[in-house]
Amino acid sequence: MPKQYIVVEQLDDWAPFLSSENLLTFEDYQQQDPSPDQGTQIINLCRDHEYMGRGYYCSLLAEARGDKVLPSVRTINELSRRQMYSLGLSALDKLVKKKQAHLGKDGSVFALRVFFGTTLVEELRSLARQLFDLFPCPVLEANFQRIGETWAIESVRSIGIHQLEEGQQDEFADALDQFSRQVWRRSRRKKRYAYDLAILADPEEKLPPSNKKALENLVLAGRQIGIDTEIVTKNDYARLTEFDALFIRETTSVDHHTYQFAQKAEHLHIPVVDDTNSILKCANKIYLAELLRDNELATPKTMVLYRDKPESLATAIDQLGLPIVLKIPDGSFSKGVYKVNSLAELTERTAELFESSVLVLAQEFMYTDFDWRIGVLGGRPLFACKYFMSKGHWQIYNHAATGSRRSGGFTTMAVEQAPQDAVKLAVKACGLIGKGLYGVDIKQSGNRFAVIEINDNPNIDAGVEDMHLGKLCYLRVMEHFFSEMERYRYGTR
Repeated sequence: MPKQYIVVEQLDDWAPFLSSENLLTFEDYQQQDPSPDQGTQIINLCRDHEYMGRGYYCSLLAEARGDKVLPSVRTINELSRRQMYSLGLSALDKLVKKKQAHLGKDGSVFALRVFFGTTLVEELRSLARQLFDLFPCPVLEANFQRIGETWAIESVRSIGIHQLEEGQQDEFADALDQFSRQVWRRSRRKKRYAYDLAILADPEEKLPPSNKKALENLVLAGRQIGIDTEIVTKNDYARLTEFDALFIRETTSVDHHTYQFAQKAEHLHIPVVDDTNSILKCANKIYLAELLRDNELATPKTMVLYRDKPESLATAIDQLGLPIVLKIPDGSFSKGVYKVNSLAELTERTAELFESSVLVLAQEFMYTDFDWRIGVLGGRPLFACKYFMSKGHWQIYNHAATGSRRSGGFTTMAVEQAPQDAVKLAVKACGLIGKGLYGVDIKQSGNRFAVIEINDNPNIDAGVEDMHLGKLCYLRVMEHFFSEMERYRYGTR
């Protein structure tokens, strides 16, 4: 059984509790020879968890020796500045609102002390557990503030045992006893897999990037090559520390929990697809248009229309001809994309769009029966599809239609069978974004190929994008993650 030590700053801090042969001062632990046993557990109860303080050095020393320590250096750093831990707290907003009746009816502030993820307040135990999952620390104090009729978490900090009142000392002792017997149990099991991968998905999403069968195939492919792969949801934000990588299979957006998950993964220094940089760049069509133009990659003729320059509308017709395609900067799945056939239509539609954006993208209309979709992963082409236009419509998705008319058909083929000019153009375009997973939409008119947009988090659906490669499609995705996790682990990234 792994050894467990309790490290305190001063022996007097432990005076209210039963003596223990596993009790050490920080100086004792510092001078102790590293244990040859694997999995030594350190509960760091030093008073000072400030940067460069005894508590900080205790956790730093434990990690350097390969001991498992609570709190970790990462947790200490996260709790040191509000801007670092506020992202995690946003994931608890809904739970706080559900529990706000138990935060007190009088007053504008409330403090909750959490001992190893527990509290005696039964109604707040789920909140206490999630706080501990976010910030694993022996004693946490969460301070709540009432704003109007709503409570919110104002701050979270670690508390030293020397600051506990008599009743709280009993609560702490009981929680420590329970924690010591249970919390490490899972970590003592021998791992069957080399790595753990979280796949973020939303079972309620109407147009998800991967359907249920594709998600199942990803899980099976991962386990086949040594990655324990688990489907998680937005409610599992606090559990991200359990994984070695994150694969986002929800439609991403900057003002969305998918971006928060990507940001958290980067903060944890684990591979994530897609990363925040890719989400930011691909989310804005105006940015992409400028990026492609500046790097001289072929696109339809494009203009940016400005809300305060109405004269640009006539110029757009002169330069782009009619009809014109208008796009809001952050649309997806053909949403926010409109075709106008006259100056009157252009004036009316842009007036609507300018209500929510100061800029609108205008492009020449290139009608084709289909768009090429080239999937690119880690700088290499993964799949090639033809997405046909929805029946009787000029786009792949017709959001006004229902049933089978909502989207067009498809043809999937080997990357080698697709026009190589399209494949090369897609790979070059993705190289401007990063090394994640992208889907590049390309129109073909004769020998002319033009990038329509670059999508982060593109579809990989069972029965569509995997039609040519089959299960090999999912294996290649998992092999990419395995390679990335190896690079992160051995410092070659």
